[in-house]
Amino acid sequence: MTSPISTLEQTVGGLRCVAVSDVGMRRSNNQDSMAVALADGPEMWKSRGHLFVVADGMGAHAAGELASKMATDCIPHSYQKRLNLPPSEAIIEAVREANSEINNKGENSVDFQGMGTTCSCLLLLPQGALAAHVGDSRVYRLRGDAFEQLTFDHSLVWELAAAGHATEEEVPAYVPKNVITRSLGPHPTVAVDLEGPFDLQAGDRFLLCSDGLTGPLSPELIGMVLSALPVDEVPQSLVDLSNLLGGPDNITTIVAEVVDPTQLGTVSESEEKRVPKAIRRLRRRAIHPLHWAGLAFLILLGAVLAAVGPLWMPAACALAFVGVAAWAWKKQSHGHVESCCDQPIGRRGKAPYRCHDSTPDAGKIATLVDIVRQLEDLEDHRDWEFDWQPIQADRQQAHEAIGRADYEEAVVVYCSAVRRLMKALRATPPPASSDSNINL
Repeated sequence: MTSPISTLEQTVGGLRCVAVSDVGMRRSNNQDSMAVALADGPEMWKSRGHLFVVADGMGAHAAGELASKMATDCIPHSYQKRLNLPPSEAIIEAVREANSEINNKGENSVDFQGMGTTCSCLLLLPQGALAAHVGDSRVYRLRGDAFEQLTFDHSLVWELAAAGHATEEEVPAYVPKNVITRSLGPHPTVAVDLEGPFDLQAGDRFLLCSDGLTGPLSPELIGMVLSALPVDEVPQSLVDLSNLLGGPDNITTIVAEVVDPTQLGTVSESEEKRVPKAIRRLRRRAIHPLHWAGLAFLILLGAVLAAVGPLWMPAACALAFVGVAAWAWKKQSHGHVESCCDQPIGRRGKAPYRCHDSTPDAGKIATLVDIVRQLEDLEDHRDWEFDWQPIQADRQQAHEAIGRADYEEAVVVYCSAVRRLMKALRATPPPASSDSNINL
């Protein structure tokens, strides 16, 4: 079985980030895209923060794949260049620009007409965390045992539930769950939800994901895995669990953990040298248009005075020109942060929209128990040529942990068994006529 997969792992200044994007079990191509743009120093941290983006494309052929890729390419670049705007405004404008580009592409090409994508962005800033959102991909925060959904699903089910003051579980079953009511691309303009800011504490874990994760897995199970496992094991474990539960869609997860809020944005000398030159140049602010206008005015005034006035007048204009140019260059070279970036951000949105208890217990772990039980059936009925012994050892250790009510350890070792199995399956050609996933 083969499963195209993309992984990313980065650690910088009090933050650790791990991400995985997987094609799933039933799709031939991955229409999900993701982007991570971490601040490369204190100035970039103060002005722009860390940015994470997940997009889930929609459209026939390669249209959805292109739409999501356009979103994750455009948004970080557009956000970074809007240095004259505070982050809360810059991220909204960046998402709107991505929408415009995708819409133009769709309108101008028969092959890409109607293409679109969801988009969930997370900003970690000195003022806190902001989520900018369109569609039904999600942003979560785990703090302690509370697993909070920070974004509202722009889906038919959620909209009907909100209109009827109910929960999505109470919406009639005949209402399709995969219909979204808002996305980037189909229309020239789009409304962007902004949530936050949410304060940052040591140990906070943020999760961005496409609906390929939240479709097969319940929020309680996702939160339990996110709470129990080391950060570097979480994304792959969640992806593998989704695939074992059918993997009907592409799956993308980004996990960012705040290790030390006081160190966010700092980098070591060795890390600084590894930052690409193109990213380091983003530290330099573009010269403000008013500065350019002032320089142009001084040049014009100096030319006029040189023709009609005494010599000291154009000389004074030349000195003024040098002074203004030096001041503008100093602001650019030293990455001056506008005061608007330091101002508090007013609270936006109504998040959290859902809150789930992530504490491992016998009830929540039942899904993992069922998955592993079916793994045992696979071992008995499938002739796969790989070593089952490590998987068996994990299962035994998990059973023992459950016996002594250590459910957190049980989650850890059950997920280890799942990762071992899926890694082996990815390296093993499938039988000629078999279904290579588990359906619970």
